[in-house]
Amino acid sequence: MSTFPNQAAPSNTSMAPTFLLVGMPGLSAAPSWWTIPLITMYLLSALGNGTILWIIALDSTLHRPMYFFLFLLSVSDVGLATALMPTLLGLAFAGVHAVPASACLLQMFFVHIFSVMESSVLLAMALDRALAICRPLHYPTLLTNDVISKICLAIAFRCLGLHLPLPFLLAHMPYCLPQVLTHSYCLHPDIAHLACPGAWGAIYSLFVVLSVMGLDPLLIFFSYGLIGRVLQGLGSSEDRWKAGQTCAAHLSAVLFFYMPMILLAFIDHLRVPIPQPAHTLLSYVHFLFPPLINPILYSVKMKEIRERIIKRLQPRKVGCAQ
Repeated sequence: MSTFPNQAAPSNTSMAPTFLLVGMPGLSAAPSWWTIPLITMYLLSALGNGTILWIIALDSTLHRPMYFFLFLLSVSDVGLATALMPTLLGLAFAGVHAVPASACLLQMFFVHIFSVMESSVLLAMALDRALAICRPLHYPTLLTNDVISKICLAIAFRCLGLHLPLPFLLAHMPYCLPQVLTHSYCLHPDIAHLACPGAWGAIYSLFVVLSVMGLDPLLIFFSYGLIGRVLQGLGSSEDRWKAGQTCAAHLSAVLFFYMPMILLAFIDHLRVPIPQPAHTLLSYVHFLFPPLINPILYSVKMKEIRERIIKRLQPRKVGCAQ
């Protein structure tokens, strides 16, 4: 773990003016060299998700529920990666560990807004696939434009409703531990952990985590349980393969997003003694890997997206006058 020149002293009366972040595990002695892979990862993520957004926005034949949710997923991926970059680049370029409390809480707000948005969209995509496979005849009447609009409003209300109170609660909490965080960015469970026992902000933070990262994976895996039952009843293996292919990219995205957090939860619950760098790296995988890999998954697994990307990239043939 990184060492800091001036570590904050414990405080139980007011919030410290700064929080201290840790650098990449094992790279704190020479932070500058990992700026290139970090920037490359962000640019590739922005390019991949931007391409998905561009293809879906321009092609009217893709203006259907499945692709609309994919559009929202790409928005959340770009937003999440962008929200993480300020402190990551500050650490990489200049080794800046101290972050003002106001800036830390602002980053925390946007990181979790887009994280909850991603989780909610993955849940909506699971519902979309379950309805399309389990109720194919009723699917067009169940997921109408009006229903999709209501789902979008519910996602927006959930993101803002859950996280809007947190910066204000955490800003006025008494802190009993040094304000040293365990990541390279500001997360509300990390900040709440430093609070004095019984602080309302810490209790509300735990509620937010359980209501999203606890509830959403259960509902998604329940949806895939229903899909699995339907696929077993299909007549031929070819039919099962075609139906399963439509879910492969989404299920992969779900696993990449939730598995690191589920693994961390088990490690903490079972008190498995793992080094702090390994704990921190799992968090990096949870936040940084999905924005990079999701565009690749959907471009490879979804035939319509792949074909339209290839079509857009191919040079147009111009006929010559005879």
